[in-house]
Amino acid sequence: MNSLKKIESWPVENAAAALVSADGKVLDTAGDQDRRFPLASVTKLLSAYAVLIALDEGALELDQPAGPEGSTVRHLLAHSAGYDFGERTVRYEPGSRRLYSNAGFEVLGETLEEATGIPFAEYLSQGVLQPLGMGATSLEGSPAAGAVSTAGDLSRFAAELQSPALTDPGRLAEATRVVFPGLSGVLPGFGRQKENDWGLGFEIRAHKEPHWTGTKSSPATFGHFGQSGTFLWVDPQAQAALIGLSDRDFGPWAAEAWPAYTDGVLAELGIG
Repeated sequence: MNSLKKIESWPVENAAAALVSADGKVLDTAGDQDRRFPLASVTKLLSAYAVLIALDEGALELDQPAGPEGSTVRHLLAHSAGYDFGERTVRYEPGSRRLYSNAGFEVLGETLEEATGIPFAEYLSQGVLQPLGMGATSLEGSPAAGAVSTAGDLSRFAAELQSPALTDPGRLAEATRVVFPGLSGVLPGFGRQKENDWGLGFEIRAHKEPHWTGTKSSPATFGHFGQSGTFLWVDPQAQAALIGLSDRDFGPWAAEAWPAYTDGVLAELGIG
C-alpha cells in the first residue's frame, strides 16, 4: 500500500508502521518492524488488556472499590475516578467528569497487584505478552506509560484486539464501548470535548473533533496515542488496525500528520 510508505514524510528520524486485518494478517509494513520505541500512553492499551484478563479470572471486579471514595475499577479504567492527571489529588466526584489520569492507571496497577500478589509487570508479561509472542515488549515503568515495544509485536496485539483469544470476546466488546456516556473532558493534545467518550482503557473515537485518527475513521474506532509519538487504532468498520511509532514527541506535527495518514490508509482500504 502506497499510503503506508508515506510515514517516510513524517518529520522524525525513525518511524515504523503496520497495518493488520481483522483476521490477523499483516497487510503491509513500513520502517523497521523490530526497532523498539517507548510507547508512552499506548501502554494503557496493554495494561487495560491485562486488567480484562484479571476480570475474566475473577481476580478483580469492575464494580469493586478502587481509588478515591466512591470510585471503582470501572471508574479507573474509564478515566472518571476524579484523579488529577499525574497526582493522586481528587479533582472531581467519581463519575462526574472525564479527567484523563496517569495516576488512575497507576492505582489500577496497584489494585491488581494487591488482588493477585503478582507485580503488575509480571502479570502483564504472563497474561498478555508471552501468550501473544511479544518478546520485544516490556513494561519498564508505570502501567500508564512505561512500556517499550516494536511495530512487529504490536501487530500481534492488534490482531488480538480484533479477534480475541486471551479474553472473552464479550468482555472486549464491553471494553470498547462507551462507559459513562455523555461525560465532558479534555482529550490531551486536542482540547475540550463535550462528549469525551472512553471505554475500559480504550479511547473511543465517536464524534470527537479534532481527533488524532482520520476524518474517515468510523465512530466505533478505538485505541490510544502516546506522547512519545505513537498510536494504535482499530476500526471495526474498516476491519483493520493501524500502528504508527516514531521517535519524536507528540506535537502539532503529529496532530497534522496522523489524521491525513489514517485517511490515506482507509482510502486504500475502500473507506471514504
